[in-house]
Amino acid sequence: MCGINGIYSLHKENFTERVNAMNKRLAHRGPDDHGVVHLNHVTFGQQRLSIIDLTAGGHQPFASPDGRYLMVFNGEIYNYRELRKELSYPFQTQSDTEVLLAAWITWGEAALQKLKGMFAFAVYDSLEGSIHIVRDRMGIKPLYFHFSGNRLFFSSEIRALMASGHTPRTLSHTGVVDYLRYQTVQCPHTIIEEVWMLEPGHLLQFTPHMSQPLKKQWWQLRVNEQQPAMDDETVKQEVRRLFFQAIERRLVADVPFGAFLSGGIDSSAVVGAMAKVSSQKVKTFNISFAEEQFSEAKYARHIAQMHQTDHHEIRLTPEDFLHQLPDALQAMDHPSGDGPNTWLVSKATKEAGITMALSGTGGDELFAGYAIFNRMAALNGKQWLWNLPQPLRSLSGNLMRKLKPGVATDKMAEILGMPQYDFNRIYNISRQVLSDDAVANLLSPKGFPQGVGVFEHLPVAQLNHLDMPKDNILSAVSMAEMTTYMQNVLLRDADQMSMAHALEVRVPFLDHDLVEFVLSLPSAQKRPLTPKKLLVDAMPDLLSDYIVNRPKMGFVFPWQQWLKKDLYDLANTHIEQLAQNPLFNEPAVRNLWQQFLKGNPSVTYSRIWPLVVLGAWMKRDAV
Repeated sequence: MCGINGIYSLHKENFTERVNAMNKRLAHRGPDDHGVVHLNHVTFGQQRLSIIDLTAGGHQPFASPDGRYLMVFNGEIYNYRELRKELSYPFQTQSDTEVLLAAWITWGEAALQKLKGMFAFAVYDSLEGSIHIVRDRMGIKPLYFHFSGNRLFFSSEIRALMASGHTPRTLSHTGVVDYLRYQTVQCPHTIIEEVWMLEPGHLLQFTPHMSQPLKKQWWQLRVNEQQPAMDDETVKQEVRRLFFQAIERRLVADVPFGAFLSGGIDSSAVVGAMAKVSSQKVKTFNISFAEEQFSEAKYARHIAQMHQTDHHEIRLTPEDFLHQLPDALQAMDHPSGDGPNTWLVSKATKEAGITMALSGTGGDELFAGYAIFNRMAALNGKQWLWNLPQPLRSLSGNLMRKLKPGVATDKMAEILGMPQYDFNRIYNISRQVLSDDAVANLLSPKGFPQGVGVFEHLPVAQLNHLDMPKDNILSAVSMAEMTTYMQNVLLRDADQMSMAHALEVRVPFLDHDLVEFVLSLPSAQKRPLTPKKLLVDAMPDLLSDYIVNRPKMGFVFPWQQWLKKDLYDLANTHIEQLAQNPLFNEPAVRNLWQQFLKGNPSVTYSRIWPLVVLGAWMKRDAV
C-alpha cells in the first residue's frame, strides 16, 4: 500500500526532480520508504506503506532482474502466494509487488484476470518503450492522469499531479456541475479540467508509436446470466462461503490489523467472520457521540462483547469535532460531501498501532440495504403511472409538494413529471443532492457563459454503458450504486481519509467473486423486505436480533445541529468563499445558506455541507 507517481515522455526526458516533488505531496500515504527511478521514457516514484514483506525487498520502483521492466504499485494482491507457485521466475523477495511484476512479464494483460486484490499500478517495458497503467475491478484504489502533448502524468492523488507543475489548476465546469448534483464528481471526470480518473477495470496503454494513450476495459461489472439457478439454502451457503473467503483473503498482512465497527449489519458481519478465522484477538474501533440519538456505541459494544474483540470507543463532542475538522478538510485530495467520519476513525485506529483495517463498505450496495432499493423496485412495478397524462402526473406531484414539503416529495414530483419511465433518470434524481434547477440557480452566468449547456452531460455517464438487467431490478440498482455513489464517494473518501494517516482499509464486500455471485441472483432471492435479509440469513451465528432489528442510522454526524451552532463560523467562512467566486451566483449561494439556517425542510445539511467543503478546497488549492 502506498502512493504512486509517474511521468511518461515520448522524448525520454528525465523528470526526477518533478517526480520527487510529487512524492513529497504523497508522503502521508507512505511514510516507511520512498524511491524515484528514471529509465528511458519514464520517471517513476513511490511512497511506501509496508504491509507485506516489511524488508527492503519491497522497495519501489521495482525492476525485473534483467532491467527490462519497471513497476510502481499501490494496493495488495491477496492471492500472491498462490500466483507465485504458478510462476517460473527468479524471485528475489517475498513481496506481492514482485509477484505482480512476474505475472505481468509472464502473462501480459491476461495476468489481470488472475488477480484477487485492490490495485493501481504502472509497468514500463523498456524494450518496447510502452507503459501500461491499470486500475482494479471495483475502483478501490484511485489513479488520476493528465495527458499533455507528448507526456502522460499519473498519480494516486490530484494534488500530487498538480505538484508536477505541468497540470492545469482550472476548475472543470462539468466537474462543478456534477459535484453540485452528487456531492462528488463522477469518474472519469474530476473537479480539475483535463485531469481524469481512470475507470475501474480499465487500463491505459501508451507507446512511442501512438499519438495519444489508448484506453481498454479489461473487466466489466455485469450480471452472469449463465449462472445456474440454485435453491435458497444453496444460495445462503454459497454467500457464506464466498464471504468468509473474502475475509480470509484480506487478513494476509505482516502488520497489526483491526476493523471499523459501527454496530450495523455489515461491519458486524465482517468483525464476526474475522473473529472466527483469525488466530489473534480482533481489534475494533467505533466512533460514539455525546448526542445519544446519533450514537451507535451500544450496538458496537454488543458485537464486540459477542465476538470478544479488543474494542476501542472514540467518544466525540462537538468541541472535539470542531477542533479536528480543519485537519480532515486539509486531508481531502478531491472535494467530497462525505469523509470526516472515516478521517476520525482512521486517526484513532492508526494511533492504536494498527496499519491495516477491514471495513463494511459495500454491504448496502451488494445486499440491497439502502431505502433506494425498495423505492426503485416500487416505481419499477408501477410503470403504468407513466401511461397517465403528463399534466395529471405533474399536478399530483405539485399537490404532494404543498401537502408535505421536503426533499423526498420534491424528487417524487420531478419523477412523476417525467415524460416516460426511465430507470437511469429516476435513479439520478433519487441520488441528486441538488436538483438541476437548484444547480443552475447557484451558477453565475458570467462563470458559465453558455448558461446551463453543460447539463447535456446528464444522466450519470456510468449508467449509460452498463448492461443493466431489465428483469432484476435489485441487481440493476446495485450496479448503479456501485458505479456511482460507492465508487466516487465512499471508496474515494475511504482511500483519501484513511491514507491521510497511512492506514490501509480493505473492503471484503467488494471481493469480485462475491460481487459477481450476488449480482447474478434474482431479486426474489435477495428480498429486501427486512434489512439485507440474504446476508443476515447466511450469517446467523455472526449477528443477533438486537443488531438485525435495530433502527438504521448510518455512519453520520449530527450535522443539522452542528452547522447551525458549533460549526457555524467555519461553515459561514467557506460558504462566503464560494459565494465570492465568479463561477457562482453570490445571492443564490447566500440565500441557500439562509434557508438552511431558517429550517427550510427542502434545504437539509446534505445540501449545505458539500458547498462548505468545496469552498474550503478551492481556497486551499488555489483553483
